This record gives sequence, C-alpha cells and structure tokens, in this order.
Amino acid sequence: MKTKDIKILLVDDEPDILEIVSYNLSSEGYEVYTAKNGVEGVAKAKKKSPHLIILDVMMPEMDGIEACEILRGTPGLENTIITFLTARGEDYSQVAGFDAGADDYITKPIKPKVLVSKVKALLRRLKEDKKDVEDIVKVGNIVINREEYKIINNGEEIVLPRKEFELLSLLTSKPSKVFKREVILDKVWGNEVVVGGRTIDVHIRKLREKIGDHHFKTVKGVGYKFVL
Repeated sequence: MKTKDIKILLVDDEPDILEIVSYNLSSEGYEVYTAKNGVEGVAKAKKKSPHLIILDVMMPEMDGIEACEILRGTPGLENTIITFLTARGEDYSQVAGFDAGADDYITKPIKPKVLVSKVKALLRRLKEDKKDVEDIVKVGNIVINREEYKIINNGEEIVLPRKEFELLSLLTSKPSKVFKREVILDKVWGNEVVVGGRTIDVHIRKLREKIGDHHFKTVKGVGYKFVL
C-alpha cells in the first residue's frame, strides 16, 4: 500500500496538537483527517474508514476510552489500528486503553519526528504478508475468517478488536501448543512496540468472556494455550 493511500484520523481537543501533528503526518504523504472530540472522531471514522486512528484520552463530550469502545464495535473498523495519546502520569489509562481495544499508546509530549517514526512502526502491520496463511480456519466450533476479521463461535458471529483477533488466531493456529509470553508479544504486538505482560492478560480475559473460558489455559510462568 502506498503512503498516499493510507488514511490517518487524529482526534484531540488541543488545536495546537491537531495542527502540528497533522502537518507532520501530511508532510510524509499520508491523508490526514482531524476531529476535536470523541463524538466527532467516531462520526468521522465511520465516514472515512481510516487505517490508523490516534486518540487523545482526555477530551470533552466523549473521552478516548469510550470512543475506542464504540469504534471497536463498529462494523468495517475491525482492522483499523487504534493508538492512544496519553499524558505522562496517566498510567492508569494504558490498561484501560488496551481493555477498550487499543493496539498501542503514545506518551505525550512527544517530538514530531518521534511521533512520525512511531506511526510508521504501527503502519508496518498493514504490510504483513499473510499469503501463506489460510484465510478461513475451523477449530472445533470456531470459524476464523482472517481475510474479513470475522469469528463465528457456535454459529454466532462475534466482532473482536484487532489484537484480540490476532491473539486468538495465533493460539488457534496450533491448538494445545503452549505459546510463551515473549512469543505472543512478538507475533501479536511486534518488536517495535513496548507493552507489559499485563496487556496479554487483559486480552486473554476478554477472549475468555467472548469465546469461552474453557478454551484458554494458563501455563504459569510460561504462557497460554488454546484447547478444544
């Protein structure tokens, strides 16, 4: 995918951040849209279907956490990468952000060039080659459609956030195999993204709630596995 074809939505209530960040991303060739609050951001995301959404956490009318939850439940945005902008000292929002379905977080203040590099690292995920992976896989009563990012569990369609989908896809690729935590971080989040072990636990908990607790086994001190 060419840079000019990549759409980025920036949602922040600070005009200076909107202007500076959008200018730097536009200078790289990306198609950039902006919104000044969560309500406007959700509406614009539904209209533009961006590849990447950068969400501020603290905003009027609707904060970033609530906006993220709505976006993750919106058909057509399952494959969209969502990252939060969090001020230093808002560590509590990182776990809440991942819980809401975010892929990553960026701590501000941040230098424009560093932000651009971070965005490029996030967008590399769009270029992952999946030609050697089957588009549709059936594991027990679960059908995984990797091309459309859809899950059918016992005949019921379930919409999963991007990271939950990728985590489930990884674990079900080899049922009963124990995937070490470091392998999960590498395969699902990538080496360029720094996340804590708590992130995996949050996503596993969400999958247990949606797919079934009995399918996910914890191997203490090692990692997780999917069982039928």
